[in-house]
Amino acid sequence: MKRFLTASQVATLLIFVAALAYLGWLGYGVLPKPTPTPTPTPPPVFQGEQALALAQQQCDFGPRATGTPAGWRTGDWIIAQLQTAGWEVETHEFLWNETPVRNIIGRAGPAAAPTPALMLAAHYDTRRIADQDPNPLLRTLPVLGGNDGASGVAVLLELVRVLDRDALPHLVWLAFVDAEDNGSIEGWEWAIGSTRLAEEMDPLPAALILVDMVGDTAQRIPFEANSDPRLSQQLWALAAELGYGDVFLPEIGPALIDDHIPFLRRGVPAVDIIDFDYPEWHTTADTCDKLSPASLERVGRLLQTFVETNGLGLFLTP
Repeated sequence: MKRFLTASQVATLLIFVAALAYLGWLGYGVLPKPTPTPTPTPPPVFQGEQALALAQQQCDFGPRATGTPAGWRTGDWIIAQLQTAGWEVETHEFLWNETPVRNIIGRAGPAAAPTPALMLAAHYDTRRIADQDPNPLLRTLPVLGGNDGASGVAVLLELVRVLDRDALPHLVWLAFVDAEDNGSIEGWEWAIGSTRLAEEMDPLPAALILVDMVGDTAQRIPFEANSDPRLSQQLWALAAELGYGDVFLPEIGPALIDDHIPFLRRGVPAVDIIDFDYPEWHTTADTCDKLSPASLERVGRLLQTFVETNGLGLFLTP
């Protein structure tokens, strides 16, 4: 048997439907769409392959001896890398035997003073002659400097990419030093750029970490004998925590004249991270194909961790 609604029932139903429609129009009774949870972006991590590419870009300029067009273009390129990443840049320039020398400093970190600064340094010039080449006929040619020059700069520039400038626990200065590598050549000395920089810099950094010749495929990094023992031990202990204890060896290596020495003389605790056991040193064979991205990555991740975990603050604590 069919049943029909009465006129009053139909009217009531129509009123009810209209009310639902009206409430829906106003947004009542409609569940809000859930806001999707954004996928967190992982913080950037130092990548050895990226550092290797930065080393190759330097080698593409050719030999980069102080005062040469290739050396000056390399300095311009370093400045552009820093400025593009938002770092403050200043240059420290002077003449040595009528040859222009240019140190480059990038700065980032908290603006409030007095905040101690950690300086990370590397030289970007290359040696004018390959006087250690096993072939005497090649000893007057310039050195390309894949490891002795480009590797340290590559580490610093990859740190420019991965360090969060707004979250740095202290000031970080990146020093790209010129005129380091021409000692024992007539008219030249070792560490000319860093010597003048340490003499004229005011204020000085609270500590300095130098990276030089750090891309060797057979990487082995002992303590450099002239370096500050306490800062060395702290860095090597951190390297062991990161799983690099088979490379950062807690044993005394050679004592070297390098860009950390002028700062040590001025009382700045300084460490030279260097693998001096490198057969291609000051030869024409010091090219970028001798570099290992894994070696660059170990050194870079050590420095990134030291900076981001306020290693400088721990070091300065008595």
